[in-house]
Amino acid sequence: MTTPMQFRDLVAPVAQFARGRALDAALQAELNMRFPAHGEVFQGIRKACDAGIAEGWLCDQGDAKRRFGRIFEPSEATHGFSVDVVDITDLVGNHHRHPTGEIDMIMPVSAQARFDGIGAGWLVYPANSGHRPTVTGGRALILYLLPEGKIEWTQE
Repeated sequence: MTTPMQFRDLVAPVAQFARGRALDAALQAELNMRFPAHGEVFQGIRKACDAGIAEGWLCDQGDAKRRFGRIFEPSEATHGFSVDVVDITDLVGNHHRHPTGEIDMIMPVSAQARFDGIGAGWLVYPANSGHRPTVTGGRALILYLLPEGKIEWTQE
């Protein structure tokens, strides 16, 4: 069993590393080097996501193709980031903007699953970017960190 507070403690080192940094390609590369998909931190978060979903406190909203939920609002404990997790199977999501950027931790469940074309690892969107979050090739879990919790849903 994993509790939400244990989950927060697993995510905190990543949020602390990213705090105050520009959300850009350099940060994406550094996250992939410092917290690689095969590494202890990444895998610990992945196992906690699986446990939280199984226990019903994570991804507790949505439908069969997309389950989601914000687990933490931005706070000192999360180094100013909100923490959300979404469980998506072969879906193009609703368009949104990232006023302050977005950090995505991509955890394929299906071997061929990709989020916005990327497999297991980190994807960073800079401030004022936007996209339709897209999972192809099966099912993937995506943990995303939003500085100040900012996201804007659009009509595009």
